Amino acid sequence: MTTSLPEPYQSNFKLPPLQPDLAFVHSRFAHFVAFGAGVGLIRLAPGTFGTLVAFPLFWTLEPLLEPIALLLVIDILFILGIWACGITGRVLGAPDHHGMVWDEIVAFMLVLYFIPDHWLWYVAAFILFRFFDILKPPPIKYFERKLRSGFGVMFDDLLAAFYTLLCLAGWKSLVLFESYF
Repeated sequence: MTTSLPEPYQSNFKLPPLQPDLAFVHSRFAHFVAFGAGVGLIRLAPGTFGTLVAFPLFWTLEPLLEPIALLLVIDILFILGIWACGITGRVLGAPDHHGMVWDEIVAFMLVLYFIPDHWLWYVAAFILFRFFDILKPPPIKYFERKLRSGFGVMFDDLLAAFYTLLCLAGWKSLVLFESYF
């Protein structure tokens, strides 16, 4: 049985989102995952640092797994992110808190999976991914606003990864096209 307060005592007042710290990140596995083991606590550009975490994680897994198994692991990490970011966003009172960087980590791992193993490709992919993740061109911004859940947190970065790969594919086709002439 729920009782509501009389009209004069009702309020639209909302508590501000929690300010997470290291204790918060280590309090639950979901928070640990969503905050990229604490990387999301970096105050300046946590998404950029989260994207950087994708490099050593990818480079550690790639030699250990067959390509299809690595892609499957990235898929599992994506699903794990839906769960972890959903829980953490609800607890923080901010569905897409800026400290949750698992979305950048997993989406950029997907980018790394599809690009050639060369430093120039890494640099171009990193710059493009951060550009699309920060700027959020359509439909990224639309989905970021509409999907306010763990899936929404993960999906908008998946779209940034798609735009990144699309640009890199265009660049690759231009380079190959010009090499014929």
